[in-house]
Amino acid sequence: MWRAIEIETWVAGRRSSLAGAREAAAGIIERVRSGGDQALRDLAREFDRVEIESLAITEEERLAAFESVDARLVEALVEAEARITAFHELQRPQGLWLTEVEPGITLGVRTTPLARVGAYVPGGRAAYPSTALMCTVPARVAGVPSICCCSPPPIHPLTLVALEIAGVREVYRVGGAQAIAAMALGTETIARVQKVVGPGNVYVTAAKQLLQDRVEIDFPAGPSEVAIVADSSADPRFVAADVFAQVEHDPHAAAVLVTTDRGVAEAVGRAVEAMAASSPRREIAEQALAHCGYVLVDSLQNAAEAIDLIAPEHLSIQVADPLAMLMTVRNAGSIFLGPYSPVACGDYAAGTNHVLPTAGHAATRSGLDVRHFCKTSTVQQLSREGLETIADTVEAIAIAEGLAAHAASVRVRRGT
Repeated sequence: MWRAIEIETWVAGRRSSLAGAREAAAGIIERVRSGGDQALRDLAREFDRVEIESLAITEEERLAAFESVDARLVEALVEAEARITAFHELQRPQGLWLTEVEPGITLGVRTTPLARVGAYVPGGRAAYPSTALMCTVPARVAGVPSICCCSPPPIHPLTLVALEIAGVREVYRVGGAQAIAAMALGTETIARVQKVVGPGNVYVTAAKQLLQDRVEIDFPAGPSEVAIVADSSADPRFVAADVFAQVEHDPHAAAVLVTTDRGVAEAVGRAVEAMAASSPRREIAEQALAHCGYVLVDSLQNAAEAIDLIAPEHLSIQVADPLAMLMTVRNAGSIFLGPYSPVACGDYAAGTNHVLPTAGHAATRSGLDVRHFCKTSTVQQLSREGLETIADTVEAIAIAEGLAAHAASVRVRRGT
C-alpha cells in the first residue's frame, strides 16, 4: 500500500477526480430544476433509500435530538462552538471605516453580511457535527440573518444538536448534489440562497462548480487530503497517526509524505499498514491508501517547492524548525506546526476552520472564514475643496475617453 509516488502524477490525479462526476451531477441538477420538492423526495429514495414526507426538520425533532446524544458529547460540542466562535470573532471586519486621505477627500469601506446562505453538512458514513459548526458559526459571526442547512437523510442527532448549538433553526433532510441544487435554485420548500458553503463528495463538489452561474460558492471542497513534511527529527508514529487519521475519512481521501529521510518514510509505511490491519474502518482506509505515498527530497527547500505544487488542504510540518519551514511555504489550506499539532485538533476544537479548498485549489483560495459571508462597498465623500483638488484630473480623463457628460458632472459643481 505505502509506496514512493511521483508528485506531478499524484497532483494530476487529485485534480481530475471530479471529471467523472460532472455529468451525473448535471443530471441531478436538472431534475431538481424541473421537479422541485418531488425530485428531492425521488432522489432520496434512489440514493439514500429513504422515504421522505417533510423535507424540513421540525423544532420537535431538533430538540428531541438532545435525548439521543450523551451529555458529555453535548458539552464537547458546546466547548468546540465557543472556541470556533472566539477565533472567528477575531476575523470580524469593521462595519465601516473612513479615512481623510487628503483635505476634503474621505475614503473608506462599508462591510455588510450576505442576506441568506446555505450550508452543506455531509452524512452517510459518519456524523459530522464539527462540520455543522464550521460552516455555520462564521456566518453567524458575520451577521448573516438567514442560514439554512442541508444534510443527507436520516440526519444524525449529533448533527442536529450541533446546528442547534450554532443557532441554526432551518434544516432540511436533503443530501448530495440535489441539496446543492435545491439551495442554489430554490424549490417549493427551500428558498434560494446567495451562497453555498461546505464540503462534500465529488458529486457535491461538482454540483457546486456547475451552479456557480446561479449561486456564489466558497470553493471546491471535495475528498479530504493531507500533506506532511518531515525530516529526520520527526517521530514516525506521529506522522503515521496523521496519515491514518486522514485515510479513515472515506475511500477518496489521500495523504502524501514529503521527507528528506528515507528511514522515516519506511517507518511510517510500516506503522500505517499495521494501523490498517487492526482498524474497524479497514476497508475504507485500504481504498484510500491507494491514493497515498511518500516523496523523497534532498532538502527542505525542495520540500517547500513540492508542497506549493500540491497546494494541500491540510499541511503538517514536522521538522526541527517548523516556523522556518512555514515561512517558505505559500500554498496550503490550513497549516499545523510541530509534532504536537495534529490535524484532528483543527478538525474539532482548536477554533480554526476545517472547511478548506482541496485538489490544489489552496493555491488560489482561502479556507472558510468570516469574510466569505461578507461583502464590501467602497465609500467616498468629497467636500467642495476636495472636488476642486481632483477635478482637473477627472475632467481630463473623462474627455479623453469621450465621456463628456462625466466631465460635465464635475464641471457643473465647480460652477464653470
